[in-house]
Amino acid sequence: MQRRIIKKNGTQITSEDIIFFNGLGDAITKIYGLLRKESRIIGPSPAYPTHSSAEGLHAKCHPLMYLTDENNNWYPDLDDLRNKVKYNPAVSGILVINPGNPTSAVYPKKILEEIVDIANEYDLFILCDEIYHHLVYNGKKHIYLSEVIDDVCGISLKGISKEFPWPGARCGWVEIYNVDKDEVFKKYIDGICKFKMIEVCSTTLPQKVIPKVMGDQRFYRYLDERKKHYEWASNIAYKKLKPIEGLIVNKTYGAFYMGVAFDSNKLNGNQRLKIENKDLKKYIDGVSNGKPWDVRFIYHLLASSGICMVPMSSFNSPLYGFRSTLLEKDRNKLKWTYETLAEKIQEYLGS
Repeated sequence: MQRRIIKKNGTQITSEDIIFFNGLGDAITKIYGLLRKESRIIGPSPAYPTHSSAEGLHAKCHPLMYLTDENNNWYPDLDDLRNKVKYNPAVSGILVINPGNPTSAVYPKKILEEIVDIANEYDLFILCDEIYHHLVYNGKKHIYLSEVIDDVCGISLKGISKEFPWPGARCGWVEIYNVDKDEVFKKYIDGICKFKMIEVCSTTLPQKVIPKVMGDQRFYRYLDERKKHYEWASNIAYKKLKPIEGLIVNKTYGAFYMGVAFDSNKLNGNQRLKIENKDLKKYIDGVSNGKPWDVRFIYHLLASSGICMVPMSSFNSPLYGFRSTLLEKDRNKLKWTYETLAEKIQEYLGS
């Protein structure tokens, strides 16, 4: 019953093409860990660390990345992707994260179709993390991998962790597309299934709940309320940050983050914010010394305002910037946060 409910969200699959995991972290570990030793999956940069760490751990080296364009809604740089695939025969798969984390990008159908074309040309499979597929707003529509996959082999990742108000409920699943189109891919998926079958399942309760939740219209009203909040919050953040010279700011369309990049010409290693507490100032100067320039900004921001964010360089990105969230429910507090953030950025860039 659970798999019949989930099947409504995709095409080209049967209930036998759905595999449950103890959260998507478990799924990601198995997907990368059971690849052939010489195989690589190329993923987007900025990267979501669970994917990039698993890929790098499997390959025993730095994760293999393609660029996304901070000047164009964080869409994939398809020329960069194609070149890296073309000249690296170890690449067996392409990772797509849509909606994106940390960028919150939502990809148009044409972009996804071009990625499918690249995969088809070079005989690759596509791994698509769609965990935020229900959280899309600001006029965008989520295009599922199942809508564009054609005859290419693919894996879509979904789960309940971003949607259900149930902290601690670990339940994710993968949807397998075109498993019979390629014998090597079929053996790979069979290996994942066999590996899962030797484990004791801890996701029985969430699986039993899924049909009741997803079959209840109150669930979709709940999601609509959340999307309305994220849309409102994203537009507040965009309005406050977009006018600042030295920032590259894209409107947020999915998930509940905002990825912002600094113009590389606007940062240097000597900028700082005013920190009233002398002992704290001394400490921040010490821990930020020699760190990437966006890490320095994050430390100074936290010490001077109490606002905590994540530096963009920590997402396996050559860019300096930060990821903020849209989760604050108190509207006055969220407004204050982004107003203060805008002021601190201007102060920092002007110091």
